[in-house]
Order: sequence, then C-alpha cells, then structure tokens
Amino acid sequence: MCGIAGIISSSRLDERDVRRLIDPLVHRGPDDEGVWIDSEAGVGLGHRRLAIVDLSPAGHQPMESADGRYVITYNAEIYNHSELRKELEAAGNAPPGGWRGHSDTETFLECVSAWGLADTLPRIVGMFAFALWDRKQRTLHLVRDRFGEKPLYYGWAGKDFVFASELKAIRAHPRFDGQIDRRALRLFAARTYIPAPLSIYRRLFKLEPGCVLTITPEAARTPLDAPPRADGAAGGIHVRRYWSYRDVVRRGLEQRIGDEREALDGLEQVLARAITDQSVADVPVGAFLSGGVDSSTIVALYQKYSSTPVRTFTIGFEEAAFNEAEDARTVAAHLGTVHSERYLTVQEARDVIPLLPSMYDEPFADSSQIPTHLVSRFARDQVTVALTGDGGDELFAGYNRHFTAPQLWQQLRRLPRPLRSAIGSSLSRVPSQFWSGAVGLLSGRHQPLIGGKIQKGLRLAGSVRNFDELYSSFIDEWGFEESPVRGGHGALRAEDMDCDDEVPDTVRTMYFDAVSYLPGDILCKVDRASMAVSLETRVPFLDHRVAEFAARIPLDMKVRGGRGKHILRELLYREVPSELFERPKVGFAIPVGEWIKGPLRPWAEDLLDASRMAGDGWFDPAIVQRRWQDHLGGRRDSTPALWAVLMFQSWVREQRSALSAAA
Repeated sequence: MCGIAGIISSSRLDERDVRRLIDPLVHRGPDDEGVWIDSEAGVGLGHRRLAIVDLSPAGHQPMESADGRYVITYNAEIYNHSELRKELEAAGNAPPGGWRGHSDTETFLECVSAWGLADTLPRIVGMFAFALWDRKQRTLHLVRDRFGEKPLYYGWAGKDFVFASELKAIRAHPRFDGQIDRRALRLFAARTYIPAPLSIYRRLFKLEPGCVLTITPEAARTPLDAPPRADGAAGGIHVRRYWSYRDVVRRGLEQRIGDEREALDGLEQVLARAITDQSVADVPVGAFLSGGVDSSTIVALYQKYSSTPVRTFTIGFEEAAFNEAEDARTVAAHLGTVHSERYLTVQEARDVIPLLPSMYDEPFADSSQIPTHLVSRFARDQVTVALTGDGGDELFAGYNRHFTAPQLWQQLRRLPRPLRSAIGSSLSRVPSQFWSGAVGLLSGRHQPLIGGKIQKGLRLAGSVRNFDELYSSFIDEWGFEESPVRGGHGALRAEDMDCDDEVPDTVRTMYFDAVSYLPGDILCKVDRASMAVSLETRVPFLDHRVAEFAARIPLDMKVRGGRGKHILRELLYREVPSELFERPKVGFAIPVGEWIKGPLRPWAEDLLDASRMAGDGWFDPAIVQRRWQDHLGGRRDSTPALWAVLMFQSWVREQRSALSAAA
C-alpha cells in the first residue's frame, strides 16, 4: 500500500508544491517517494511507497506508461495482474521495449494503454485508489475500488484542486482554510463516522466506492460547494459509477443458488481463490485472528490451501468480557498456524487515545479503532501484509440488527402506536445495566453493550412509522431526539436501502451496511489503524467475485435458527469443530463506556466542559450534559454517542489552529 497526493494548480507549479502534500504521508509509504509534474497543465502527482510487489526501483512511482500517454500515482494491489500481463502479451500488447519489472502498477498502466480505462476497470481484481493523468486528453481520473477499501479525498484548497489518501496531506496546502461542514458534523454525531461523499471540511469530499471522477484543468478552476452525484456532473466534473453493489444484489436475487451443497462448494472455491491471490507478496504475509467466525474462516482456508504454516496474530485484554484471545488460541492450535498473541494492559490501550485525532484526520468514533491499531502494531513486527475477516458480516447477515430489526418490526406493527409507545416508554426507563445483566443470565456470557441497545429499541418503539425508520434508529445515536449539533439544520439524508422491490428487509439492511457502514466505518477504521504503522491489510471477503457469489446465496442459507452467517459457519465447520464457536458474538471492542466513567473521567469531563463547549459553538452543552449525566448514573448507556462527541472535541482541540468556523 502507499500514500498518494496531487494537485491541479491555478498558478505556477513546482516540485515543492507536490512534495509538501506527500511529506505527511510517510507512514503510508516509508520505502520510497516520487513527484511528477506537467508544468504546462499545472498538474502535479506525488507518491509515498510501501513496497509490497517488486521491491526494486522498477516499481517507483509516479509511473509513466511505455507510450508516455499516461502517468499514475497508485495506492493499490491488483491481485490478478499476472493473468492480465499474460493476456497483454498474448495479444501483442506488451511494452515494445519489454517489461521494466514485475509490479502490478506497470501491468495496470499497459492495460489502460491497450484497452482504455473504462474497459480495464471491470477486468481488475483488487483494492485501489489512484490518480491517472491522460496527457493526450488532458484529463485527470480519480478512481476508487468497488467497496472503498482504500481512501481518496478530493476538493479545493483556495483555487487549487487537490486530492490525497488522507486529509493531513491536503491540510499541508498553504491555502487550506479548514472550514468545518456542519452537515457532516451532524451526520457524524448520528453515525459516529462521516459517510461519503462528505468529509468534515467544506469543499473537501470523499470519492464514493466504485466511482471514477474525471476533471480537466479548466474545470478545476471553479471550486464546488457540493460534490457531484454519482453518475452525474457538476461544474465540468464528471463522476461515473463503474461498479454497483445494488446491481450485484439485484442479479443475485434473480440467480439464486437452490442447493446448499452447491452454495457451500462454490463459496469455498471462490473464497479460497481470493485468499490465495491476496496472500501473494514479495514481503511477509500473515492474518489477524480474533477467534470469531469471519477471521477464523479466512485463516482456515488460508492454512488449507497454503504449503507452509500461516502466521496469525491476536491481542488479548484483561477484561474477560472483551477478550477473545483464548478462543483465537484454540482455533490457531487446531489449524496449526504459527500463532502470536500478546496481552495488553489497559494503560497501553488508553495510550492510543491521544493518537487518534492525527491517525484519522477527521472525527471518527468507532472505539474498536483502538484494538485494531494495537493488533496492527503487534503484527507489523513480523509481517508487512495481514489478511482480515472484514466484510463477512455485511455479506452474510452477521450483525444482530440484520434479523432482529425485521423481527421486531413484525411484532411492533401489530400493535397500535399509542400502546407500543406506552409500553416502550415505560420499559425504557429500566437502567441499561439491568438489561445487560438479564441477557447475560440467559445467554451464560456477559455482554456489556447489549443493554443500551435494548433500551434504545424500547424507547423508540412508539415513534417509528415503518421499517426504514426503525432501522435508521438502530444506526442513529440521536434518533428521534434533538441533535446536539448547533447549525447544520434540516433532515438527515435518507438511508440508501433501495436495493430492489419486494425484497426481505434483512437483505435491504445488509445492502445498506455494505454501501455505507462498511466503507465509512469498518474499512476506514482498518485502513488508518494499520497504515499508521505501515501495515497493509487485505480483505478477501471483498473480492468482488466473492461478493457476487454471496449475493446469489438465498437468505435462508444465511439466517437460520435465529442467527446469521449460517452458510459461512457451515463452511468453517468443514475445517474446525463447531463447538469452538458456539458462543455469543463479542466484537472487537473495549470498555470505553466504563473507562470514561472511571479512569478517563477527568479527560472526558475536560472535553465536555459546558462553558468550553458553549464557547466553541459546535455542540449544545445542555443536550450533551443530559446524556453524560444519564451515562454516569447508569440510567442509559450512551457510549457511542458520547465517544463521538469526545472524539470530535479531542480532534478539534488538536486542529484548532487550522480551523475556522463555517458561516
């Protein structure tokens, strides 16, 4: 993986202007750097390299195509580049002077030279975010992979069009003004992440997954206040969607697999191919192993089809309710991996918190960002690439809300709203700690976060009018309440759940999570946490061939017996005894809700100080303080909502010198 940045300048451009942008990205690419400039067009491309494939100077970037037409700065891994190179050679499209090296960057450039960008993108398998300058057409193309594994920001600093892997590169531009977008802040408070195409800053946006943005130097001179819509244009900037997960889901519903044995065999075949492809590198490769179904499936197939023992990595915590290290160790022992585990102290986890604002560049509040960074740091001592189990929940109905929300709605819709409102309001006053304890007694395992979710569902039972509102409330930390954000008024955008007519609500929720929560939260979390220590993570479940096959597996093969991921469990049980996984899902989390009531309380209360918040003007201190006091008193578990406010306050304090309030 690498870090990329670039500029279309409205004034004279030199190498220093581009180098200023890539210098803050050294953590994404510690092995090499490069700058390329087209002075006449005012285009500059910069690159920081983490060498993974072809470690020689032949992989240096920015890279020009053999015919000199295209120049690329490329944060990517194309897993089928060897097959594409053979296809080029068979058709007589190899570079006239021979290949310079064996990098996938060179292969991709020659594919574009031979077939064009539009015909190349559907053929490539991988994760990528890149900028391609076409010297003949004088157009710059920004491209992001199908699911959004790799980040790509773009927008304006002054009158210069800029793009980069991370916002810290754009902040290095001398005319960056740092105006906060209050609409984005309101979305962040609700979701705990900022969904594409918005970023925390005005006039800076995220390119949506599966899209190509095309811009000319002439169009770049006019800054936009809002991003172009996918498959639309604005101000001479065009955005085209080259791959649509909505279309994948629709085709899958039309081409369902009828036989479970066929589904199992096909899933193993396509997933094993993805894992095999992604385990190829010129540097050491390993895998994260939490002991859950997703990561264990990846490791089980990785080990099954590998000729050598796989290296696996796990971290453990002192709090038993949040610790899966023992489960992971048992799975690793059964599979025969070379397993490394490390138990971390609470202090080590807390020490990561001050690093988060710089690591994520914009407010981000999934508290599992802390253990994700810690396991990445641990793995980086031995490997440069790690496979992960991310994406399994979205493809195979792994989140409880995927099936509990539809079940709940089927029950609620039968009751008159006044009746369910009265019942829900009454029961929601029961402290969240009671509900967590009750579930623990029934399940036989402590689940400290479940109480707040139950309480929230009861509180909203009488407010929702349809299923979409119910599901939206599951993911909105301020659902049916006044937002704590001052300004940015107006309704939040509707959730994108329209994958097809007359499909089960569970399918619609999975679709929504795959196109919003997955890229906005999960993939963002893993990318920043791992790249902060120069570790490349790869996600076999998000090979688009796996996703397309998974979409064809009927819902009753995914959800069965009141839980999700049935087909994935059956695949895993071919390699590992089922009794190792008969336990509640824990998730990769830590007890920040308890920490901010205990050892982190002074830090939290400093950031939540009412007078300071009133002076800053971003949050209404009265609204925040009510949630804070309810959390402290155990009446309502508000961990995600409060963690979001704390992460913003921490971030804005660090960035204060670069920020100015939006009008």
